Amino acid sequence: MTSESPHEVSPQPTQSDWIDAKRYLWLLSPALPVIGVGAMIIYRVVPKKMRGLAWIGPIAIHVVIPILDRIIGEDKNNPPEEIVAKLERDPYYATIVKAFIPLQYLALFIGAYLYTRKETPAFDKLGIAISVGALNGIAITNAHENSHKSDKFNQIMSHLVLAPTAYGHFRVEHPYGHHKRVATPEDPASAQMGESFWRFLPRTVIGSFKSAIEIEKNRLARRGKTFWCLENELLQGWAMTAGLYSTLVAIFGRKVIPFIAIQAVYGFSLLEVINYVEHYGLLRAKQNGKYERTKPEHSWNSNKIVTNLFLYQLQRHSDHHAHPTRSFQALRHFEDAPQLPSGYATMILPAYIPALWFRMMDKRVVEHYKGDLSKANILPAKRRALMKKYGGANRLTSTHH
Repeated sequence: MTSESPHEVSPQPTQSDWIDAKRYLWLLSPALPVIGVGAMIIYRVVPKKMRGLAWIGPIAIHVVIPILDRIIGEDKNNPPEEIVAKLERDPYYATIVKAFIPLQYLALFIGAYLYTRKETPAFDKLGIAISVGALNGIAITNAHENSHKSDKFNQIMSHLVLAPTAYGHFRVEHPYGHHKRVATPEDPASAQMGESFWRFLPRTVIGSFKSAIEIEKNRLARRGKTFWCLENELLQGWAMTAGLYSTLVAIFGRKVIPFIAIQAVYGFSLLEVINYVEHYGLLRAKQNGKYERTKPEHSWNSNKIVTNLFLYQLQRHSDHHAHPTRSFQALRHFEDAPQLPSGYATMILPAYIPALWFRMMDKRVVEHYKGDLSKANILPAKRRALMKKYGGANRLTSTHH
């Protein structure tokens, strides 16, 4: 889905002056599984002295990256529009994305090995599984980058990245479901104001799964195919997951099954907590019974440079929804799009704590809509209470639902 917007982007240098200052910093993304592999190898060599390395995943996500975001700050450098096509053609960036995948799988298998060793303490086993899950959760942003490409090779790569978390349906639902319904009550991946993450999680997991099946059914029906055919992308993705899990069990035995489950659940829950953050409370208005085009004001953004380097600039989310097929290196920062108080990594822990999240974000939704919550995407069960709390009780009958 594309949309034109009057919103301004950061001032841009001319084409002749502009260089990608982050060109080599993008290597931090494939470096992430390398760091994970290195940490697990060190743990294997000196487990008693380096037990903390078993928990490197959550430590990196919830401590190290938020601290670096705060210290290093923001990046408002945008590529000039006339250089975007050249950036898109540069194979360097696609190579970085693809380089992540074999390293991701190496980390998965080393993690499975460490988890199934008798000598590994139970607490360390949990840390290893969660750390691998953290890596595979971050990897979903890699799958996201590939999923928006139109060629079959990139789509297969997307499924390959999603296989460890058993989330292959994301490859179908995200580009064809979420991008169509984003910032509306009909979208299972758009959180409503007053909805806690723990209420959102089952809604988005179940809703996105059902949506993917419906999308693929309809696509195949248009081609005269049934759901149960070899062309079904969902079946292809699920087959990859089944093959991967069977291989892990064949190599490491049934004792690897808890590891598989823990890393998968933690991994896809990281995707869903980011989904929760990205569109919380934001709503596209209806015009003549149809939702308006997606605009920059329908996504929460952040320009914290460290998180952007690890997540392929996913935090420049407004431009992504305006140009879904645009590669990560060419995404722009919108100055007046809704801004989060910090980067995605920092926002995860508050999202887990409803009272803290509501205190941080509800006032931002109110400010964004200048006090008129009839324009917000509100959980129906909380509408009256929120209207009353923020002085909008007189607008209870004026809603877009």
